Order: sequence, then structure tokens, then C-alpha cells
Amino acid sequence: MHSRSDEAETASIASATHDGRGIAALPGKKVFVAGALPGEVVRFKRRRRRRKRDDAELLEVIETSAARVEPRCAVYGTCGGCWLQHASADEQRRLKMAALQDSLARIGKVEPATWLAPLFDSSGGFNYRRRARLAVKDVGGKGRVLVGFRERYVPFITDMHRCEILAHPVDALIDPLSELVGDLSIRKRLPQIEVAVAENAVSLLFRVLDPPSDRDKERFEAFAREHELRVLLQSGGADSIEPLYPAGDAAPLCYQLPDFEVTINFGVLDFIQINAAVNRLMVGEAVRLLDLQSHDRVLDLFCGIGNFSLPLARSAHEVLGIDLEASQIKRAKDNATWNGIENCRFQSSDLANIDDSATWLREKWDKLLLDPARSGAAAVVEVIERIAAGRIVYVSCNPGSLARDAASLVREHGYAFEAAGIVDMFPHTGHVEAIAVFQKT
Repeated sequence: MHSRSDEAETASIASATHDGRGIAALPGKKVFVAGALPGEVVRFKRRRRRRKRDDAELLEVIETSAARVEPRCAVYGTCGGCWLQHASADEQRRLKMAALQDSLARIGKVEPATWLAPLFDSSGGFNYRRRARLAVKDVGGKGRVLVGFRERYVPFITDMHRCEILAHPVDALIDPLSELVGDLSIRKRLPQIEVAVAENAVSLLFRVLDPPSDRDKERFEAFAREHELRVLLQSGGADSIEPLYPAGDAAPLCYQLPDFEVTINFGVLDFIQINAAVNRLMVGEAVRLLDLQSHDRVLDLFCGIGNFSLPLARSAHEVLGIDLEASQIKRAKDNATWNGIENCRFQSSDLANIDDSATWLREKWDKLLLDPARSGAAAVVEVIERIAAGRIVYVSCNPGSLARDAASLVREHGYAFEAAGIVDMFPHTGHVEAIAVFQKT
């Protein structure tokens, strides 16, 4: 049925998007109902009308799906950090797999010969987020400083008191952080906190727009001692970061990849995979899928600080990791040295603009690992015949760009699409990550 935007409607939900919006079974234009699950009958109001679809607010679930669960978070539905806590873990992964399948079929018009089993953390999917950026704002109307993620539909900071997806101990530090900042002279000039939870330490990097007073520094240090944290301050760019507590040099943050006897050291602003448990599974799966032989020369593009490169080097003859950011390459080289891995080298190169100056194009490669950003690896695919790797494992954080690149590899460059599956790196969110395998025919 159609109605005015201020009228409630009732409909069954035929399907759902990967980010938790149910699609109402109505004639004509689609209606996306946030928080509704397939098979449910719901009441809703249309809140925003678009050309091809309308967005609606869920008012009531009349008939409930067996996949519906009670969200753990007290501010779920308001906070924009999660979109799928109302769905069971199995249903979340089903929705994400459907999104991957749809993107490959609709955008790439390709399908793998085999669908891989999902990679996920079986412990429940909470307290996994080891990196986060928390917004901070002194809100007079609330009478306190708000710390947390932005709300779903507006740019306000969620009025929250803890976070169920942040790793321990930061999940329980929302209120203490609010109290800390509220007691500073620069409470209105501290817009964000970068969180990094390593296996050997927890670091909080406070962005400060004005210099903290001596008393402010004392409060920061007392907070760090009380909660056994490292505290750093950043007044400008990355080169302005200064450790406040403990003062001076400290051991680098790190995480382990025990299956490969590898330790990855990282800085507070370095990119690392958000979910430690799923990252271990993903690295192991990538190495398995590449089917490494002792004589293989492996190219790892978009290598970052060596998350894949160093484990690959344990089984391959030689690995070359390439990334644009010089700071990441330096960290990767240091990590190779730290782990005593001598058959892995790194260099900086722009993988979005590849020309004949790229010396690595003139080398012979047996296997290729790709782990690009959301935009994908289009420029790499353009020169894939010069790389001439017989086997490719592609780790993706965007099914759309993966589908585009997969179509080119299959139809233009003679690769068979062997397998693909989801990697549930971000439980309770709409992020869909995937891993895919291609073999030269």
C-alpha cells in the first residue's frame, strides 16, 4: 500500500541488505526498513523519500524472525557504530554472503567455482575492535563531555557509557574518559581520541588543539597510571605526536601471528586489521589458498606493515611487499628485521599509478597477494599480464571493487575464478570483507 509519509504502514519483509535494512514486500518503489529482518511482518513509517527507494523507521515487529536477537548494547539503534546487533551471528554472515554474491553477479557477472566457508571469530563477536577513533565533545546541555561514536543519522556524538565492540579494557572506559576530559582546562579543545589495543599495551592518543596545562598533564598521567595505559598527545600532524606517559621511548605496540612465529610491531596510527582473532584466521587462509611452494617468489601488493608478507616469507623462497606509504614500508622492514626474516624485502611505490619505472614489473613472480583499499586494484589488474603470477589471492574490503577486478581478471586476462567467501572482520556492522582466489588457465 502507499500512504502519506506521516502514516504507519504494515508489510512483510522479503529480504534485507547487508547493513540490516529490511526490504518491504510492497508494489512499486522499494522501502528499506532499518532493523527489520527477512520473514518478519512489521509496522513502519516512511521517513525519507528517494527516487528509487524510500527509507523507513521501524515502529513495531508484529511477527518476529527466528534470527532476531536482543541487542547487547544499551544505545543500539542510536549509535552508528553497529547496525546488526538485532540479528543472530549466523544471520549477519548470511546477509554479508548474500551481499558478496550479489555484487559478484550484478557488477562483475562472475561466480566462483567454489564458495568458501566464512571466516569468523567463534567467541561471539564482541570486544573485538582493537583500533578506533572516538569522537569527543563538551556538550553543555548534557552537563558532561560525550565520548564515543557518532549517531546513526545525525553527526552528534552518541550519549553512551560503555561500548560492547571495543576491546578490553577500553570498552569500560567511556565514562572515565568523559570525566577525565571534563576535568581539563582544554575540555572544549580536545576533539578525538585514537585507541590502539595491542597485545602488550593499550595506547590512547589524545588530539589536542591547545596545549594542555601542567595540571592537565598531571590528570592525563594519573589516568594512565590508574588504568595501566599509555597516553600520547597530538597537536598537529603525525610528526607532532609526543608520548606523555610513560615518558620517553617505550617498547613498540605489537600483535602475534603464532601460526607463523611472527610478531608485528606497529605505531599508534599505523593501519592494522581491526579484529585480532579474525586477522589470524585470514592470514592463515590466505597462505593456504596461495598454495605456496618452497621455490615460489611472491609479490604482496598493498602490504602495509607486513601483516601478510612476513607469514608468506616463512613458506616462500622470496617475498616482495609494496605499498605507497614510506612510513609503512619502514615499519615493515623493521618488522622483518625484528623477526629475523631475511627473504622478505619491501619498497615504496604508487600502486594506483604504475608505469615503466616500477622495477618490480621486470621481475618474475609465481604468486600474488592483493589487499587493496576500498577502491580496489584496478591499476594492478591493468598490468597483471606483466606480473604474470600463476595464482592470485585477493583480500577485499569492498565487494563492489572486487567484483569489478574479478570480471577483468576472468574475461580479459584468462584467470579462472576458483573460490570466494566472506571474512567477518567487523561483526554487528555492515562492513563486508572477502577473500577470493584466481588461477591462470
